[in-house]
Amino acid sequence: MNNASSITTNSKSANLQYFILLGYLALLSMLGFIATDMYLPAFQNIADSFSTSLNNVAFSLTTFLAGLALGQLLYGPLVEKVGKQKALIIGLALFAAASGTIVASESIVMLNIARFFQALGACSAGVIWQAIVVEKYDAEKAQKIFSNIMPLVALSPAVAPLIGASIVSNFGWRAVFITLVIIALLLIVLTKWLVAAETKQAEVQESISYKSILKNTHYLGNVVIFGACSAAFFSYLTVWPSVMIKYGYEAQAIGLSFIPQTIMFIVGGYMSKVLVKKLGAPTALKYVLALFFVCVAAIAIVTLVMKIESIYPLLIAFSILAAGNGAIYPIVVNNALQQFSKNATKAAGLQNFIQIGMAFGASSIVALLAQYAEMTIGLGVSLSAVGVYLGYLLSKHDNWTSVKQCFVKPDPARISAYADKNSAE
Repeated sequence: MNNASSITTNSKSANLQYFILLGYLALLSMLGFIATDMYLPAFQNIADSFSTSLNNVAFSLTTFLAGLALGQLLYGPLVEKVGKQKALIIGLALFAAASGTIVASESIVMLNIARFFQALGACSAGVIWQAIVVEKYDAEKAQKIFSNIMPLVALSPAVAPLIGASIVSNFGWRAVFITLVIIALLLIVLTKWLVAAETKQAEVQESISYKSILKNTHYLGNVVIFGACSAAFFSYLTVWPSVMIKYGYEAQAIGLSFIPQTIMFIVGGYMSKVLVKKLGAPTALKYVLALFFVCVAAIAIVTLVMKIESIYPLLIAFSILAAGNGAIYPIVVNNALQQFSKNATKAAGLQNFIQIGMAFGASSIVALLAQYAEMTIGLGVSLSAVGVYLGYLLSKHDNWTSVKQCFVKPDPARISAYADKNSAE
């Protein structure tokens, strides 16, 4: 009787710790997005505080993105040297210190510099949480966790500005960054509790070069799918406000228009979980990629072929595409990182660097053509779909030698023999 009671208690304790771990991983995964979006409603307050322009405040987004891209490549080597727990604590401490510097900043220049270092710190969370999942659980369990957490990340851009607006209106813009300091300190405490410290007797992590990782075509193909799907998403997000303004909508309506995509992204994440359970990851990926390509075709038709009189055909098509992306992300991220389950931090950092680079590149290109409104979206999404298809083909190969065999050089002797045969006939 006592044994049964003890087993039940241990089971409940294990389940509680597992759900706490899920919450911790979710917060790690959202940290960069929270830091990006929570202070957006404070732009005017910050500009007034420093007697500067909104353009100078907006530059803090650029410096943050620069730090976010660069930081992806730093934590793999750091984890190899000191382990995941120490690397996370270092990154989170940097994030907290930079956030505190912003609170104490006396000029917009100081704020922008601190935002760069804040992004470098945030990268530790964005990279290492994925490595924790891959190294702690088998492929099937890791897939379930990715499918649970990644849809929650989609809530960040929708919820963080609302929380930020409430904080700004009640306590001022500096309170937003005080909140970020508190979140970072909470994550440091949870890291000490939930992430095991590597022992000195064992190697922290065997070293592997980024070049060696890129030689794995299964990994790179799935990462390209991830990056190209993100590029399609950002092609739309960058130009969509211009489209709505063209059709006479105002700021409030533009903000509300992002809600359907957020909801559908979450739906897609849980759809992925169901499909993987019923069909397995390879078959599930084929189905959700098919959904993605159907949506791309619909977007191309309504933007490049037809002349639409309403935003709704494009809004509906992209909302369904968002569901496709929500379903694709957990599968391809797990597929990629399982290739390097012993070096997941470095693989995750490189993966995120490529994904951010592709998304940022797509956003920059379509921004230059924003005056063409919905046509630019159609073009950007269509080109991104080509990248998704190439990534899928690459993921089917075992190595680069296999890829090269698909490209056969013309053989003059064979061409001549074929021509002679045709002449004889």
